[in-house]
Parts: sequence; structure tokens; C-alpha cells
Amino acid sequence: MVVTIIVFVLIFGVVVIAHELGHFLIAKLNGIKVLQFSIGMGPDLIKFTKGETKYVLKLLPIGGACMFEGEDGIYSTAPDEAGKEGQKPEGAFNDANVWSRIATVFAGPFFNIILAFLLSLIVVGFSGEIIPTINSLTEGYPAIEAGLQEGDIITKIDKERIYLQGEVTFASALSGGEPMEIEYKRDGVKHTTVVTPKFNEQDNRYYIGFTIGETIQCKGLDLIKYSVYEVRYWFKTTIKSLLMLVQGKLSANDLSGPVGIAATIDETIEVTKPYGLPTVALTMINFAVLLSVNLGIMNLLPLPALDGGRLLFLFVEVVRGKPVSPDKEGLVHFVGFVALMVLMVFVLYNDIARIFMH
Repeated sequence: MVVTIIVFVLIFGVVVIAHELGHFLIAKLNGIKVLQFSIGMGPDLIKFTKGETKYVLKLLPIGGACMFEGEDGIYSTAPDEAGKEGQKPEGAFNDANVWSRIATVFAGPFFNIILAFLLSLIVVGFSGEIIPTINSLTEGYPAIEAGLQEGDIITKIDKERIYLQGEVTFASALSGGEPMEIEYKRDGVKHTTVVTPKFNEQDNRYYIGFTIGETIQCKGLDLIKYSVYEVRYWFKTTIKSLLMLVQGKLSANDLSGPVGIAATIDETIEVTKPYGLPTVALTMINFAVLLSVNLGIMNLLPLPALDGGRLLFLFVEVVRGKPVSPDKEGLVHFVGFVALMVLMVFVLYNDIARIFMH
């Protein structure tokens, strides 16, 4: 369990630091003063001030913050004692050009995507990538009837380009039994067929009826290309999972918070441990890729208190030609933050309940 906690802290720490570093660096480039750069939540463990910024490491290894001068009307020094018009501190967030503010807010999620790509370079560079080549076919399933053969390479599903094995597995599992148009390549020639996945009661999911996956080693441009494909895959699965949540195909009970993530890390370490430390390390790095992409996308949702919510107000400012009142925007984000905390408590309860029910 100690190993799990250490791995959890390392993964979360790297992902959160990348996110906040994005805000920090782009703010600095645009002349915005950063009052505080903090990692974690709860009581302060370590804190020090360097230059104009206070750096803080907090007790709970989740979340982080990059606080800017004048953001939500909060200044390091009041314009004047009466709160009337006066000399504002230099480098206030709201005094920066609107596009500079947009870049600063967007940088956090964007740096998560950059981190995911850099980590994918490590994973793909050491373990290769699995492309969607059919290895074998299962009797009684629709793949054979559709004319698919061993050695065929899946290139598209329902006109969506496929590069990796995981994309085929994910599409099959989510098909709901609906017919799937599959484009594949055989001996360099592309063909198209339609497959209707068959339901497997034991596994409670749909299958096309083949095993798929050919590991290739990636170097040079291929390493870059397949690392991009890896990030693209996690990007797609995250977006589609969110859409399923909105459509009611997934429930709030399917969400996982820090406790659920820690439990998943623990299970994954136990499963991969027999294959040696390098396999465990690469699996954990790949998990960090997933988490970083998730954090980036979730923060871009147009909800109060998230980066996406702040971006929404900034784009409204672009359209209106003037900003929304900082007091009103601050109130909206405060309400959103409270709602987010309530959701986190709900997810925490579900995570703990699942562990004890498991």
C-alpha cells in the first residue's frame, strides 16, 4: 500500500505541476503577476517566497492553483484603503490583453496534453505500439461471416480513422450491437464490410469475433507519429465517455476520484508486478498519460470554477468588447467551486463504497 501511495503522489504531482506550470509560464510571458503557485489541497506543508510569487506544497496530493494578481478582484495590495479608485498593483490579470488572458487560462490544459505526448514518447519508445492487425478469428461470431481474415489491418470504423488496437476494442465494446462499417487493408488493397457485433452474456459486452494486435517497434518519425496517435486515442475515449455520461449511458456512479484512482493504481501494480519493474513503470507512465489527458479535457469543460468556465467569460468579453463584472464572475466561480466540492464528496463516497463492496 505504501508503494501505491508513493506512485499515486508521483503521478498526480507530475500531472498537476504540468497543468499549473502552463498557467504560470504563459502568465509570466504576458506580464501577469503570479501571487501563488501551489500544489495540493488542505494545510500547507512547505512554503517559501521567491520574487513576487509564493510557492506552496499542501498536505493532500490532489489539485493545485495558480493565483494571479487581481483575479476575481483579489489584489496583493488594495488600490487604496477606502476601496475606491486608486493605483492598482502592476501585472493585474484583468489589465492584460484579453487574448493574453485566454492564452494564460488555456495553457494549463494545453500543458497537460504536451505532458501526455512526452510521456507517450517514453512508453512507445520502450514498449512499441500495438496496431490493429487481425491475429485470429472466433467461430460463431460475425467477423468470419463479414469476410475478415487473419492479417487484415483495420483502417476505419464507421468512417473514423483507426490507428491502434485499443481503438478497435473500444469501438466494439461501445457498439451496443449496432452494425459497424469496417474498412480494412489486405495485401495493400482497401476493402469495406459491415459487421454486427454479437453479445456475450458472460462478459456482458459485444464482440466482433477476432483477436487483434501486432506490436511494432517505433523509432524516429514513427515514434513521434505513434505517440501522437496514443494521445489521440486517450483524447477520443475521454470525450466519448463524457458524451455517454451526458446521454445517460453512464451514471455519476461510474465516476472515479482520487481514492478510486489510487485503487486502480494498486490493482494495476499487482497485475503487472510479476512481469518485472520495467513493465510496472511503463504501465504507470501510461496511466499518467491517461490522467493528464483527462485533466486537460475536464478543465476545458465550460463550467464555473474550471478553466473552461473562465475561458467562456473571456470569449464573452471578446464578443461584447468589454469584460463581465469581476464581482459577478467571481460569484459564479465561487458557486461553481462549491458545487465542485459537493461533487468531489459524492465521488469520494462512491469510491470508498466500491472498495468495501469489492
